Amino acid sequence: MGFTSNASFASMAALLFGFCVALLFPELVASRTRHYTFHIEYHNVTRLCHTRSILSVNRQFPGPRLIAREGDRVLVNVVNHISNNVSLHWHGVRQLTSGWSDGPAYITQCPIQTNQSYTYNFTITGQRGTLLWHAHISWLRATIYGPIVILPRQNESYPFEKPYKEIPIILGEWFNVDPEAVISQALQTGAGPNVSDAYTINGLPGPLYNCSSEDTFRLKVKPGKTYLLRLINAALNDELFFSIANHTLTVVEADAVYVKPFDTDIILITPGQTANALLKTKPNFPNATYLMTARPYFTGRGTFDNSTTAGFLQYNQPSHPHYPLKNLPLFKPTLPAINATNFVANFTNKFKSLASSKYPANVPQKVDKKFLFTVGLGTTPCPSNTTCQGPTNTTKFAASVNNVSFSLPSTALLQAYYFKQSNGVYTTDFPTNPTRPFNYTGTPPNNTSVSNGTKTLVLSFNTSVEVVLQDTSILGAESHPLHLHGFNFFVVGQGFGNYDPIKDPAKFNLVDPVERNTFGVPAGGWVAFRFLADNPGVWFMHCHLDVHTSWGLKMAWLVLDGTGPNQKLQQPPFDLPQC
Repeated sequence: MGFTSNASFASMAALLFGFCVALLFPELVASRTRHYTFHIEYHNVTRLCHTRSILSVNRQFPGPRLIAREGDRVLVNVVNHISNNVSLHWHGVRQLTSGWSDGPAYITQCPIQTNQSYTYNFTITGQRGTLLWHAHISWLRATIYGPIVILPRQNESYPFEKPYKEIPIILGEWFNVDPEAVISQALQTGAGPNVSDAYTINGLPGPLYNCSSEDTFRLKVKPGKTYLLRLINAALNDELFFSIANHTLTVVEADAVYVKPFDTDIILITPGQTANALLKTKPNFPNATYLMTARPYFTGRGTFDNSTTAGFLQYNQPSHPHYPLKNLPLFKPTLPAINATNFVANFTNKFKSLASSKYPANVPQKVDKKFLFTVGLGTTPCPSNTTCQGPTNTTKFAASVNNVSFSLPSTALLQAYYFKQSNGVYTTDFPTNPTRPFNYTGTPPNNTSVSNGTKTLVLSFNTSVEVVLQDTSILGAESHPLHLHGFNFFVVGQGFGNYDPIKDPAKFNLVDPVERNTFGVPAGGWVAFRFLADNPGVWFMHCHLDVHTSWGLKMAWLVLDGTGPNQKLQQPPFDLPQC
C-alpha cells in the first residue's frame, strides 16, 4: 500500500489551481511579456550608387520586426548611440493609461539623449493586425522604422482564411543626402523641402531607378497558396498607390482592426497607415513574372518625387525541362493618375468595420462635444531684413489646424501636465472652431498668415467626441493624412467641398464605419470622425506628411483622469528622459 507525500499533494493542488485559472481567465495564461533591445546606431547603406551613413535600429534597414500577441506586455529598451536626440513611437498602439510610452518628442516625453536609454513599456489591448514603429522627432523616421506584427491571442484564429505565409511589405522613401539637412535648410529658407530620390519596398528602390537593379525586393511564391501581405507606408511625405500586376488583393484589416473583406487591384495607403491583404497565387506555374509597384498620390501645388518603386513577384520554378529558367514575360501593373482624387474617395469608402458580435464597431451614437478644425497651409513672415523662398520673398511656408501653427515646447507636455507645471509650457485655449470662417474650398482669403502657439484642447474622461476636419484651398487644396495618437476613431463621413452641418450628418455611417488611427482628409473636402476619450494623457494629432508636421499642422488633446482605478494616467517611469 503506497502513500502520497505532502509535496505531491501541494503540487497536485497547484496544478488544479493553475487549471482552474486557465479555465476562468484564459487571457492571463495566454499573455506574456516580450523584451526587445533597440540600439540606435550609425550604419552605412548604399542605394542608387550613393553611400551614406544612415540612422538605424540594430544596424537594420528597415528595422527589426516587433512581434507580439494581443494582450501581451511589450518592453523595448532603446539605447541611443548617435549624436541626435531620439524618441520612438509605436504608431497605432492604444497605450491605455501608458502615455509615457507613446513616444512623440516634447509631447509625451523629452527625447533620449546621446548615450542615454529609455524603456518603453506598454500592453497591447484589443488590437490585432499590423502597425508600425518609427522615430518621432524631426525627420529621423526617414530610416528609423519597422513593422509591428500583432498576432491574435493563442488558440484564436483569423476571421479569414489562414495564410500559408505572412510577408511585411514596407513602403519607404530614400534620400541620397541626410534628410535632417533637407528639412533644416527648408525651415531656414521658408521654401518647400527638396524631395526624396526614390521610393522603396522593404528598403530597396528596385529596377526602375538608375544603378538599382540589384537593390530589388523579390517576393517568391508557390502556386495555389494564400499569402498575407502586411502593408505599411513608412514614407516621410507621400501617400502611395500599390499594385501587383495581374493579381487581386483582398483587404482584411486596416490599422490593426479587422474590416469586411473586399477585393481590389490597387491599394492607396497614406504615411502611417497599415493594411493586411490576402494574395491568392495562381493555381499553376504561370510561366511569367510580375512587377509590384508603388508611386505617389499627390494633390498639392509643390514639387514631389514623381518616381516609381518596383519589386518582383516570382513564382518558384517547377523542375521541368519545358520551363525555361530565364526570359519569362514580365507584366506591369497600371496605377491611377497621380492626382486621382475620385479613385481615392471611392477606394477609402470601401473600408467598413467587421462589426460582428466578436469584433463590434462601438461607434459613439450620441456626441458630447463637436469640433470643426480647418487643416491646411498658410504663411508666416520672414525675419526682418531677410528674404525668404516661401510663397513670396517675404513669407515662409507654414501649416495649421484652425489657423494655429503648433510650436513644439522645450519640455514635454505630459510631464508639464502631470507635475502641474504647465505655466509657460502650454495653454488650454485651442480654438474649437475656425477663428476666421471663410469659403474654405473656394477662393482663398488674401490674408494667409497663421498664428503660433502651444495650445491644447481639454476633454473630460469618457467624453464622446465628433471632429470634422476641413481642408482649405489656401496655397492649394491638398490631401492631409491625419494621425491621432492614443485612440482609434470611426470615420463616419467624408465628402468634397465645404462641410454642411445641416445636411451632411444625415449621411453619416453609424453602423459599420471603418475604425482607424490615420485617415486622409480629402483634397478640397472634409472628413468626420468620432471617438471616445477613454484614455487619460496628452495625445498628439498631426498630419503624417512630415513636411506639414514640421510647418505646424499639429495639435494636442489633453484627456483628464477618470475616477476609476484603470482610468488614471500611470505614474511616470523612473527612467523617463529629462530635457
